Amino acid sequence: MIDDLGLEFDEPERGEKGKHRRGAVRKRTGKSGGGRGKTIFALLMAIVLLGGIGGGAYVGFDRIRNHFVTPDYDGSGTGEVLVQVKKGDFLADIGDTLYTAGVVKSTKAFIEAADANSRSKNVGEGTYKLRKQMKAELALNLLLDPKSRVISGVTIPEGTISLNIYALLSKQTKIPVKDFQAAAKDPVKLGVPAEWFVREDGKKVTKSIEGFLYPSTYEIPPKATAEQILSMMVDEFLRVTKGLDFVNRAKAERKISPYEALITASIAQAEAVDPKDFAKVSRVIYNRVYAGKIGCRCLGIDSGINYSFRLQGIPPKDSDDLLASEIHNLKNPYNTHDVAGLPITPISNPGEGALKGALDPPPGDWIFFMTTDQKGTMGYGSNDAEYIQLRKTMCKNKVLTGENCRF
Repeated sequence: MIDDLGLEFDEPERGEKGKHRRGAVRKRTGKSGGGRGKTIFALLMAIVLLGGIGGGAYVGFDRIRNHFVTPDYDGSGTGEVLVQVKKGDFLADIGDTLYTAGVVKSTKAFIEAADANSRSKNVGEGTYKLRKQMKAELALNLLLDPKSRVISGVTIPEGTISLNIYALLSKQTKIPVKDFQAAAKDPVKLGVPAEWFVREDGKKVTKSIEGFLYPSTYEIPPKATAEQILSMMVDEFLRVTKGLDFVNRAKAERKISPYEALITASIAQAEAVDPKDFAKVSRVIYNRVYAGKIGCRCLGIDSGINYSFRLQGIPPKDSDDLLASEIHNLKNPYNTHDVAGLPITPISNPGEGALKGALDPPPGDWIFFMTTDQKGTMGYGSNDAEYIQLRKTMCKNKVLTGENCRF
């Protein structure tokens, strides 16, 4: 009978994102007595007719009412539900998430509540503890209340290698380390673009997740898998490097592949204690490997040896404790004393400072860098005489001892 009256009704509102109401634009005929008055009359007749049907009339009336009133719950809700707000979510995205979780009655109700509250822009990413069937205004208030935020985060320090990252994540999430190791076997599946695994130095590419697990503090979503967590870290790496224009600058300014620049950043991160040294250490690396300032183009770093130790579960050693057989082990794929060029993969997961340093090293002809005291102060040299002087300073400050201090 409603159809006979010429009325059309939409489905109950399920949020406004991507939703458009049906409508018609009719050509004016110049005739009187139609239009608005006719529509109101038809609507009143529909209500009267529905009212005569009895208990089932409520559904029809509710559908009519939804055209004029934004669907919203009245109370503070019941139960408990965890809702995740993702980085970059707009208010409509948050509203959709709340609607899907059963927190609010419609996305539109949340958007209207947010429009009426100037603090709504302060809703940050994270996991929040809310209730089901809440008035949208009250749901927004909980999102703005720090006490509602569920902190299940883990901090990954800059320079942490992948194996240690798995251990930190496992401790936080109770997901076995072996699950992270299995997930890491395919970096491309985790979101690393395949074009990152390209080298211009002639060396074969070894696809490793090392370098792509960006060090930061992460909130781990409930029931997240090892794959999802590592993908989240890769996404953050891509976000940071995109902001630095890392790919284009490595190619245009450094004349090397982004992967080689990433390896350089990982070495600077591993070698330097003070962030101010990242760029200078990167310059030394470029001078040794690419500028031909030493004959063999060997990098000659001990951090590569220690990285290989860690991968094997062997504790790292101080430079003056390394054996000659360990330094010159040609079977070690991270031997940089006898093998020219950069190592086969990054040797740490660098932070933004090291990434910037690899892109923008200062001019200089240094070919040596050394940690000259117990505080981590770096010294730089451009020739053999300066190299010897740096070693004497290291011995004076007890950084080197024994046979290494006989000149």
